[in-house]
Amino acid sequence: MSEHMEHHEAKHKEEAGLGENPVIARIKKHPLLTEFVIIIVVAALIGGYLYWQDSQSRIYIEKAQITAPIISISPPLSGTIDKFYVSEGDRVSNGQRLAVVGNQTVYAMTNGLVIWINNAPGQMATPQTAIVKMIDTDELRLVGRVQEDRGLKDIRPGQHVVFTVDAYGDRKYEASVDSIGLSAREGDIVFSISDKRESREFEVKALFDTQAYPELKNGMSARMWVYK
Repeated sequence: MSEHMEHHEAKHKEEAGLGENPVIARIKKHPLLTEFVIIIVVAALIGGYLYWQDSQSRIYIEKAQITAPIISISPPLSGTIDKFYVSEGDRVSNGQRLAVVGNQTVYAMTNGLVIWINNAPGQMATPQTAIVKMIDTDELRLVGRVQEDRGLKDIRPGQHVVFTVDAYGDRKYEASVDSIGLSAREGDIVFSISDKRESREFEVKALFDTQAYPELKNGMSARMWVYK
C-alpha cells in the first residue's frame, strides 16, 4: 500500500513539475518561452560582438572643441581710440572700416566675424595693441586632444570623423582628419592610473563643411570619434 502511494505521489510530483528547478519546469511547459530565451541570448551575444567590433574600429576623443585662428587687428600707428564702426558678433568684409584711432582708419584685412573689440574710447592704442579680434568662420576646425597612448599612432590625415557638440546633444556631424600635432601640447601632462607614467596630449585637427553646419560656433565643446 505504501509503495503504491509513493509511486502515486512521485507521479503526481512529476506531472506537477515538483522536485526539479522551477525555471526548467516552466520552460518545459512553455516551448515558446524556450525559443524566446534563446533569441534574447543570441541577440545579446550579437549586439555585444558588434559593439566590441565597432569600438575596435574607432578612436574616442573626449576633449575637443570647435575653434578657429584668432585674427588680431591693431592700428598701424599709435593714437587714441576714437570710434568703432563694428560691434561684437558683426560679420565684416575685407577692406571694411573697423575703427578710427587718432587720425587713421583701421580696416579689416580679411572677411570674418568680430569676436571682441577694445571698447575703450580715449585710450591709447599702439601697433602692438589689439583693438579688434576676429575669426574667419571658413577656417573653423574641430580640434581634439588625444593622449599619446590612447590611439594616437592609429590616426592619419583623411580618416573619417564623427563628432557631437554639447550644445546639440546627440546630433552627429561629420568631418575628416586634417592634421596631427607634430609636438605635444605645452603643459598638458596626464598620468596613467595603472603605472603613473607621464602621458602627453597631442592635437588632432579635423575639417568640416562650415556651410552645412552654420550653427557651429567658435569655442563650442565637442566629442569626436576617429574611424581607423
